[in-house]
Amino acid sequence: MSSASSTGGRRIWRLLLLFLLLALLAAAAAGAWLYQDYQRFTHAPLATDGQVRIIDIPRGQGFRGVVGQLQQQGVDGGVHELYWRALAWQHKATIQAGEYEVGPRLTPLTLLEKLARGQVIQHRFTLVEGWTVHELRLALAQDPVLVQTLAGVSENELLAQAGIDSMIEGASGQVSPEGLFLPETYHFTRGTTDAQLLRRAHDALRKALGDAWDARQAGLPLASPYEALVLASIIEKETGLPEERGEVAGVFVRRLKLGMRLQTDPTVIYGLGPDFSGPLLRRHLDADTPHNTYTRAGLPPTPIALPGRASIKAALDPAPGDTLYFVARGTGGHVFSRTLQEHNRAVAEYRRRMRGQ
Repeated sequence: MSSASSTGGRRIWRLLLLFLLLALLAAAAAGAWLYQDYQRFTHAPLATDGQVRIIDIPRGQGFRGVVGQLQQQGVDGGVHELYWRALAWQHKATIQAGEYEVGPRLTPLTLLEKLARGQVIQHRFTLVEGWTVHELRLALAQDPVLVQTLAGVSENELLAQAGIDSMIEGASGQVSPEGLFLPETYHFTRGTTDAQLLRRAHDALRKALGDAWDARQAGLPLASPYEALVLASIIEKETGLPEERGEVAGVFVRRLKLGMRLQTDPTVIYGLGPDFSGPLLRRHLDADTPHNTYTRAGLPPTPIALPGRASIKAALDPAPGDTLYFVARGTGGHVFSRTLQEHNRAVAEYRRRMRGQ
């Protein structure tokens, strides 16, 4: 072999080694850049404008669909879904279906952790103490998130359509849904139906009523938990101030023991139906309905509203005393009286105050 051929061969090998070295350096530089870019993507805030976005991930949706939603919202991190897949593989994360809030401080890593843990948005619905079932259903129908399944269902069919078949002890016949849902704030996720929320509220009512019944005072003129619920609903509508619940309950319990009629206006109003808007007149008090406690003795046949925990407790643990009457002050709260004579004076004072106003 000539020296020229040997020199040429060495030159080619050197060129090949140089090319290989340059290729390795380029690959290393590209790898370093990709790693830094991946780290930047992982820890950079998604929403740089400070706005909150909402994404709703249905069951079975993969990364492509999730990234597509983020792209539509303008918070995808500005990269291919490959980065998202790499991030999920690195952290062994599986996305849970549901509705999520993408806040301005979330990074792809913290968002992925949120999706993997199923930290979905919790919506709220509040049942208000003293609502009737009619008012409750109006509020349910107006909720923009709950899935509506009970529209057009009559009150007589409501319990069956909502899947509620467990009744309160002491209820008989075709049970009214009135009073059978506990006023509270309930958290729920998107996709929850109005029927599901009512079942939760009914279960909560049964638990609260059962606990209060088990701890009730001895000697109450109440034959069953359902009668206690009826009384609690009257207390709920008659209570002007929270601290008066026990005393209001005491008046009604003593009247029941003595066989006196309860003579409470809210029961009359309830019996006149949801279209009644007042004022309550003498002819209304004389108009007999199953709920009119001026014309009928004892408790009405059903609750007249949704009683809260405090009213349920008051019905089963009334304050001691000897008062049998009460009337509104006109300035908040009530005047309680032991005798009819005292009560008539309080009523006259109330009427004078109302005329003055």
